[in-house]
Amino acid sequence: MFTLFHHPFCPRSRFVRLALGEHGLDTRLVEELVWDRREAFLALNPAGDTPVLIAEGTPAMPGPGLVAEFLDEIHGAPLGDHRLLPRAMNDRIEVRRLMSWFNDKFFEEASGPLVTERVYKRFMKPEHGGGAPSTDVLRAAKANVRYHLAYIGWLARTRNFLAGDQLTFADLAAAAHLSAIDYLGDVPWNEDDAAKAWYVRIKSRPSFRPLLNEWMAGVPASAHYIDLDF
Repeated sequence: MFTLFHHPFCPRSRFVRLALGEHGLDTRLVEELVWDRREAFLALNPAGDTPVLIAEGTPAMPGPGLVAEFLDEIHGAPLGDHRLLPRAMNDRIEVRRLMSWFNDKFFEEASGPLVTERVYKRFMKPEHGGGAPSTDVLRAAKANVRYHLAYIGWLARTRNFLAGDQLTFADLAAAAHLSAIDYLGDVPWNEDDAAKAWYVRIKSRPSFRPLLNEWMAGVPASAHYIDLDF
């Protein structure tokens, strides 16, 4: 049994949940409000951010990249040809590159600011940065979503999946970040049919269902959020 410290709308936590789901691993979820800076949580991850995975007999694993590497090393082989980090070195490099693109660059430029402004700040105390969302931050993040979506569309048009012929961590990372902001209605799906078609494929996977079934009080999901064919 694993324990995952997460927030339901943390995009990088969603990536880890998808990865655990694809490996068929049971996980206990602990919601962490990182802005509270709990001492017990900071002892696990001094950086103070989510996700953090706990597995019996191992140190705490903070961050999506570290968790992905752990899952592949310990649980990847039984997946055979469906391994989420392929065996060939060039393929592994491409998957890692795209994981970093979405979990770092996309997060910093788009999904992170949107979730912070539209979700987290609703629950944060003013002294922790809570309050009304910044229109300037929202405007910049929404503009950044467009060029990231165009990049996803280009990858989807030139490959079977984002990193190559098979589903990998790269697809899960991109879909996780999109899912968080799609809940908020901030993905302009009408701008790229290839990206939308690819997302429908990932969204239809069983590992995605727990994410689609989560709702947040006071913040309704976009009309198409749970639809598998929208």
